[in-house]
Amino acid sequence: MFLIREDDLSGEDVRALLALHLEGMQASSPPENVFALDLSGLQVPEITLWSAWQGSDLAALGALKMLPDGNGEVKSMRTHPDFIRRGAANAILNTIIASAKAKGARRLSLETGHGEYFEPALALYRRQGFKDGAPFSHYEPNPFSQFLHLELT
Repeated sequence: MFLIREDDLSGEDVRALLALHLEGMQASSPPENVFALDLSGLQVPEITLWSAWQGSDLAALGALKMLPDGNGEVKSMRTHPDFIRRGAANAILNTIIASAKAKGARRLSLETGHGEYFEPALALYRRQGFKDGAPFSHYEPNPFSQFLHLELT
């Protein structure tokens, strides 16, 4: 069981996991297709970030960005390596979905990449009902990105 809490990104553990996330995105994506947000990008009013904890250990993090059209975007999903395949990412994603619904979003979307590195995340999203779809918000079609959507209504 994980304790999920809204996070202000001030903790050293959270910042370290975010740095690991950014390193992974940069290492696994063409430079022009890295859309992961850094610390300052996540500290804006339209983004809420949650962290999942087991005792004093950080297990995962993830964020919801509310878009100008009232829909939501999943951002910065990352599981700590010690918690891979233990349900932490699913707990964070369930929190993001519930929050998007509570805020009145009709759809929750995300952008991710292609390749083996992204397969575990894609499997998680598809198990939750996300379907492949078109680019959304400010994203443009490109050979690397894929876009998934979950209808919330």
